Amino acid sequence: MTQTEGIRTPASWVVVGLDNGGTTDNATVLDATGSFLVDQLVEIPSRVLDGPELAVEALADSFENIIRITNTPLTLVKAIGLDTPGPASATGVISSKGATNFSAVSWHGFDIRAALERRLGLPVVYNNDANAAALYAHHRYFGPDQALQKSSVAGIVGTGFGGGVVEGGRVIKGAAGMAGELGHVQIPLQDVLEEGQPAPRCNCGFFGDVESFASLTGIKNNLLPYWLTRFPGHPLAAEPIERAAKLLRGYGEKEDPLALAVFGQQAKAIGKLFTIAANFTDPDVYFIGGGVVEAEPSFRQWFLNTVREHTQLRHEQLAVASFELVPDRDMAGARGAAVAAFDAVVANVVAQTPGVNAV
Repeated sequence: MTQTEGIRTPASWVVVGLDNGGTTDNATVLDATGSFLVDQLVEIPSRVLDGPELAVEALADSFENIIRITNTPLTLVKAIGLDTPGPASATGVISSKGATNFSAVSWHGFDIRAALERRLGLPVVYNNDANAAALYAHHRYFGPDQALQKSSVAGIVGTGFGGGVVEGGRVIKGAAGMAGELGHVQIPLQDVLEEGQPAPRCNCGFFGDVESFASLTGIKNNLLPYWLTRFPGHPLAAEPIERAAKLLRGYGEKEDPLALAVFGQQAKAIGKLFTIAANFTDPDVYFIGGGVVEAEPSFRQWFLNTVREHTQLRHEQLAVASFELVPDRDMAGARGAAVAAFDAVVANVVAQTPGVNAV
């Protein structure tokens, strides 16, 4: 599919969504009717490894590219939604300790939202990437009439484990912007660990949090080294552990017993997390997104079913709650960023306050 296929021009005002990643920036456009103008990824290199100045310029290029190919006049753009990987503050300031995608010292404490706003001269609404995907899943699932009346929790499995809590159609941010960091919730390990299996350690220093299980990093550091001892002679034992961790999903799609053991343990851990959520926020929907959503349909449905089986709900909750996959896969981040900007425009926030952070 080419970039111009499936694209229509806007009839009135729009917002642009920009999803910043470690290798690419993806962009989309959402118009005043709530319709997306593109139905596929529109990506360019993100240049985050080249430092803030060139990465912000790449985001500006991504913006200019998407309005060009959608034939959108610049005067119609009311706001830009931006998401990046975390950790970052609610206002788009990259952690002073850096992050996986922002490891260079020049990124530490860098205000990427404000920098992009200065570069483009338009209000920028910020969310982290997991929050953006959670927001899009919520709005897509419930639709405009119900989204503001419902709640959801999303777990996003990637290099780490991100998440988002949406209440009444809005992402819960918290006082320091750290709400929804579901990967660092420590879970009960009963019925998750095998007998004799050591408690997994997260890069954050916690033992037994969700990310120590349900992430690519958790597979590489904790789960796969253990399970390879239980499956001697497995082909992945001959691979470097980092490569083996990346190959594991392909084995899971083929129902390989070792891979299913690893991913089953991840699903159990997420089930424990969702059990906590059931007693804390009692959401209408539990979403799963990230790498497992990119897998073959039968595998991702098996994973979702396993999460559901290990989430302990009361009878009243079982009657009303559902478990769903985050829709539209890699497009969810940019679309969620656009939804946040759209909501800010509708609420007349960005028109009055350039530099708004998020809705």
